[in-house]
Amino acid sequence: MSGFTGTFRLVRLALRRDRITLPAWILGMAGFLAATTAMFEDSYERHPQLLEPDTRIVVENPGMRVLGLVTGSSVGGYTLHRDALTLAVLAAMMSVLAVVRHTRQSEELGREELLGAGVVGRYASLTAAVLVALAANVVLVVLLGLGMVVAGQPAAGSLVAGASIALVGVAFTGVAAVTSQLASTARGAIGLAGAGLGVSFMLAALGNMLGTVDSAALRVTSAWPAWLSPIGWGQQLRPFADNTWWPLGLAVVVLASLCSLAVVLVGKRDVGRGMWPERRGAAHASPALLSSAGLVWRLQRGALLGWVIGLLGFGLVFGALSDQIGGLEGEATEWYTTFGGDVDLLGAYWASMMQMAGMAVAIYVVTLLLRLHHDEAQGELEAVLGTAVSRVRWLGAYAVNALVGSVLLLLVFAVAMALTGGQVLGGTGSLLRDLIGAALIQLPAIGVLGAAVVTVIMLLPRWSVGLSWALVVGSVFAGPMFGPSLGLPTWLVDLSPFTHVPNAPAVDPTIGPIFGLCLACGLLTAAAVLLLRRRNLTLPA
Repeated sequence: MSGFTGTFRLVRLALRRDRITLPAWILGMAGFLAATTAMFEDSYERHPQLLEPDTRIVVENPGMRVLGLVTGSSVGGYTLHRDALTLAVLAAMMSVLAVVRHTRQSEELGREELLGAGVVGRYASLTAAVLVALAANVVLVVLLGLGMVVAGQPAAGSLVAGASIALVGVAFTGVAAVTSQLASTARGAIGLAGAGLGVSFMLAALGNMLGTVDSAALRVTSAWPAWLSPIGWGQQLRPFADNTWWPLGLAVVVLASLCSLAVVLVGKRDVGRGMWPERRGAAHASPALLSSAGLVWRLQRGALLGWVIGLLGFGLVFGALSDQIGGLEGEATEWYTTFGGDVDLLGAYWASMMQMAGMAVAIYVVTLLLRLHHDEAQGELEAVLGTAVSRVRWLGAYAVNALVGSVLLLLVFAVAMALTGGQVLGGTGSLLRDLIGAALIQLPAIGVLGAAVVTVIMLLPRWSVGLSWALVVGSVFAGPMFGPSLGLPTWLVDLSPFTHVPNAPAVDPTIGPIFGLCLACGLLTAAAVLLLRRRNLTLPA
């Protein structure tokens, strides 16, 4: 028996386990790209004279180049500047989660020992996980390209666009293969891969910011840091312009090298243990751990710090763009004035940025609240409830941490925007006051979404993860940022809690919508508490 015996049986098992998860990832990304491509195609078909000016705005602004590389004046290229970074991060996370789920998590839960008792080689699980992740990225290339073709883009450029995004997923398949051997827990392996993804983004952003602009101000040539990043490699394919394929070879080389390293590490460690030993805890626990809220804070403080750093960076960038937004003229201002409901273009811009921050913070809240299901499914809740902690107090600990984290993240984003916005416009004090108010107004909508997720967890725990993310995606795409542009019916747009958030500081907020959102949040929370008190917990055998 070789070390790879049983690989294809484990591939079938992994595909069986991921029959819902992977298609949801792939179809969601393809649908998002197809919808936004169709939106920009329709917009620039009606106003073709705006395509080159809008492209120049992106090319000439180093802050906007952080979000992606501009490859020329085309609808497909402009769409990728807006979407490619988001899709690349999602493709990387899809690959990381797939590899970790079938390697480190299986060891952590004891499944690998059961598999190893059969006719299965030492390297079979790792190989199967890598093959499944690679297959998912190949399908992603096809469906992303097809989505752009359906939206009216050239076939060749669309296929390269799909490959530019899947390239990042391929590279991080190798990264996850290594981190699964280094860390002793699934959470640690995902955290290490996530840190690598953050470094990759920073290198690509730095390379684009330091890049050179051509004489027509329609194209950027990246500086050398972008070539150290898988995200940068994907951007160098330059879809709808050069359609360059050779950077794919860099991802393949990295994948092969990292997988070879992972195979070596598998042979040098014990099953269930990582190469890096777990840190020993302090001799005496912090008094904060005597409370359930303190325990939740201890578990999620690292993730919160990462979100703080991310929103701080984006707040500084978007604030620095304020002076350029204020200089827009003509039809280029149409979206912002429509969104703001007023002729105050800067106010509309700030309101739209606060809506984006609110949606991002809602994703953090949902990620935190889904640990309610994790605690219950993995048996950790049983130990907590064996103490003097009640069910409602356990739920309240997560609610308090979600509220504190939301306020902190919104304030960080608002303060960062005010600091750089005040520098380019003057008057930091008044801007800070306006932006903090606009940020805190997002809290009721975030609360409604969070309460809905908790209700789903308590009502349908088995399906709660998928349904919760479906609620998030639906709320974002049916909301004011995308719903009207996608031509969604009014009743569907109104289902998103973000639709009812006043567009401050573009318009003066009114108490009616805020009260309605708070009432909805309260009713959903009461329903969740009632369900939690009356149902049996789902605990492992």
